[in-house]
Amino acid sequence: MILEVRDPNWAQKTRASFGRQAFMAHLGAQLVHVAPGQVDIALDLRLELTQQHGFFHAGGTASIADSAAGYAALTLFPADCGVLTSEYKINLLNPARQSRLVARGRVVKPGRTLTICKSDVYGVEGDAEIHVATGLFTLMSVAGMKD
Repeated sequence: MILEVRDPNWAQKTRASFGRQAFMAHLGAQLVHVAPGQVDIALDLRLELTQQHGFFHAGGTASIADSAAGYAALTLFPADCGVLTSEYKINLLNPARQSRLVARGRVVKPGRTLTICKSDVYGVEGDAEIHVATGLFTLMSVAGMKD
């Protein structure tokens, strides 16, 4: 699939928008990969991100999956457009007990108004990766919204 980049400053816009997202900062999430139609977000395990059994809480897993998909879509949007999630479905595949999560958002079907993305989340421990969640996301391009 050929992805059309519609903003020459797509990378700067994506990084700047992520930097303004207070919730990702609150979680401690980090933007670790940005390419047209692709964004990876990492989250290191901390006690306050766990549920009662010591695993990453599903809320943190879903949050980085959503943001990775949203920012993957944003890389392809025109300069004057922001991004909002309009729908998503996520499947939790395995308990996330590794020291780091990495969400890999990828554009599946770009569009003028709606873009479909997937996001796969992996628990990472050293060189080993466990697929802990997968989701499908519908993102809306909103004209006039500074992202």
